[in-house]
Amino acid sequence: MDYIFDGIVQAIGLILSGDPVIFEVVGLSLRVSGTSVLIAVLIGIPLGILIGTREFIGKRVLLRIIYTCMSLPPVILGLFVFLILMRQGPLGAYQLNYTPTAMIIAQTLLVTPIVMGLTYNIVRDRAKDVGRLGKTLGGTGVSNVFLMLREVKGGLVIALVSAFGRAISEVGAVMIVGGNITGKTRVMTTYIAELRSMGDYSQAIAVGIILLLLSLIVNTILYQFQQRDEK
Repeated sequence: MDYIFDGIVQAIGLILSGDPVIFEVVGLSLRVSGTSVLIAVLIGIPLGILIGTREFIGKRVLLRIIYTCMSLPPVILGLFVFLILMRQGPLGAYQLNYTPTAMIIAQTLLVTPIVMGLTYNIVRDRAKDVGRLGKTLGGTGVSNVFLMLREVKGGLVIALVSAFGRAISEVGAVMIVGGNITGKTRVMTTYIAELRSMGDYSQAIAVGIILLLLSLIVNTILYQFQQRDEK
């Protein structure tokens, strides 16, 4: 057990010393995951609200596709994106594989169904009540949308936090399309896997601690919103 304790002590020392390699990896992880979640929110929330408040042909089939994509294995998605972006693929001319852009694309495709599906479930349960309230207030279509956003904002934060948690902890897809290239596409999860294979446990623990701290911060935000909604 001593080597575990020593590894933790060394890991804390690396964090407190501001190890440039570690914080470069952390910075890229936050940039890739943050950008992916932002795009997913801009796409997923409006579509989730639209699906939750409208009836149309093919809605059940669409929902099944969304729910399937919510639990899609990341390695399969990563392989799909890699094949699309490879030189012989449809978007091969842009040479995006093994770049942060490819990682953002993969993570966006991974978390957008999560945002969309969670938003749909939240809106579906409140759509009728909010619709009646909007009519009572004499609201228009646009004002009703803002009313819906206000009424379900707590649930939307849950969707956002869930998406970020999935993105920041993802390994398979970003490993395939990013390649874990030093100083270019290496993020926290892929770096931990690399360090473990190299036997550099103190560095791996340091990155793991930061990842846990980010998870704690995200879940604290989620808890605060849930507590606020219950009041």
